[in-house]
Amino acid sequence: MNEEDAYAFALKATAYHEAGHAVMALFLGRPIDKVTISPGKSAIGVERLGACHIKKGRGKGSKDWLEDEVMILLAGMVAESQITGQYCAAGAAQDLRFVRRFLQSRAVGERQVERLERRLLSKTENHLSDRALWSAIEKIAAELLKNQTISGRAARHLFDEANVAKSQR
Repeated sequence: MNEEDAYAFALKATAYHEAGHAVMALFLGRPIDKVTISPGKSAIGVERLGACHIKKGRGKGSKDWLEDEVMILLAGMVAESQITGQYCAAGAAQDLRFVRRFLQSRAVGERQVERLERRLLSKTENHLSDRALWSAIEKIAAELLKNQTISGRAARHLFDEANVAKSQR
């Protein structure tokens, strides 16, 4: 693979990664501010390839805020793996660090953290295997590849469009 093809593939993987975060957030009732695959720095100053900015405050998520947060974090890696064929822990390193911190605040020991992480990863995979949710990921990723950044409103529209298509089947 030449340099240009490798860059295009990495950009596509990033688009699916960020779309995964956005779709899971929307699915769990959390509003999105914007989604981007434009490189930059995170809030803590770490280089990042893209970002999904979730609006502050609590949405209409489940009763378990921590579980929702972990699934949103894991959804990027899960969606990206559908393009790359494997989980890329290096690309999701920051997300996985946050997952660990969240789970360590709830679990008693390392074994319990690992068990909870596996359960939430499985739950995330199950949700994103839904045809309507995967369609929303594809639509948002395609839009990101076209425009690099989309508004939360545009992400919501694409999410709703995919879910309407499901209910018409």
